[in-house]
Amino acid sequence: MCTIPVPQEPLRRVAVTGGTHGNEMSGICLVQHWLRAPGELQRPSFSAMPVLANPAATATCRRYVDRDLNRTLNSTFLTARAHPDDPYEVTRAQELNQLLGPQASDGAFDFILDLHNTTANMGTCLILGTIHNVFAMHLCHHLQMQNPELPCRVVLYRLYGEESNSLQSVAKNGMSLELGPQPQGVLRADLYNRMRALVAAALDFIQLFNQGTAFPAFEMEAYRNVRVVDFPRTETGDLAGTVHPQLQDRDFEPLRPGAPIFQMFSGEDVLYDGEATVYPIFINEAGYYEKGIAFFQTEKLTFSVPALSMLAPAPTLGP
Repeated sequence: MCTIPVPQEPLRRVAVTGGTHGNEMSGICLVQHWLRAPGELQRPSFSAMPVLANPAATATCRRYVDRDLNRTLNSTFLTARAHPDDPYEVTRAQELNQLLGPQASDGAFDFILDLHNTTANMGTCLILGTIHNVFAMHLCHHLQMQNPELPCRVVLYRLYGEESNSLQSVAKNGMSLELGPQPQGVLRADLYNRMRALVAAALDFIQLFNQGTAFPAFEMEAYRNVRVVDFPRTETGDLAGTVHPQLQDRDFEPLRPGAPIFQMFSGEDVLYDGEATVYPIFINEAGYYEKGIAFFQTEKLTFSVPALSMLAPAPTLGP
């Protein structure tokens, strides 16, 4: 997997995006508030820009209009010639690429915080593409230290060899905040407040980095996607069963060989037949039914993250 370079200069261009999915209300309502009152996103060394990522889907409280925006921000769509008949999210992806990118360019934004909700029992989750992202790992660690009483898990979402499709990939660096459980189209005050506090703490970390703070090495625990598991289905593709009651709501808990994972409509249980213990996440997520995903299997990793050195002082001009 590629390594995300550690910034060598202060981060000046930061965006906070919500509404990538138009029915995930915490990020939508926060961004709408910040568009009216952006002062909360200002720090001495930078001002973060709020962006409503998918305004058409947000207006109708739908995940998307034509296709999932968070599966559209890849080179295939971003470099294609625009056409009047393009799906709405393809056009919007190209607009976001011009606003926040262009992807893989020196002119791209330094960092994107993309705000999401899930119907699954994921709690507070910090989502990165790769383990090789020292700056973002330190940001995650900072958020965990700000809330030691609250589980704040790190997920490495990208499967091996998979190109990123997510909004954060348009910038030089970024991460997603994923909070749940929250039903689609519903706003819970506790998750809204938690997300607001996490964004504030993330911007405070960037300010600390910009002003020359060094951060020591540490040990990190994270969950890395290894496999997608679909529901049991009939020959025609209809559901033949659902998530077993003993698995439901047990995101990040160990799933051992022989444990039940599905309950068939015919009555019998389907057992996990893997050889190793895994950690399911996004269990029974509503937005993933159409994608053929009942849950993701992850492996738990523990690894060392090197120190994040202070920025070198800017050279002073001679007389």
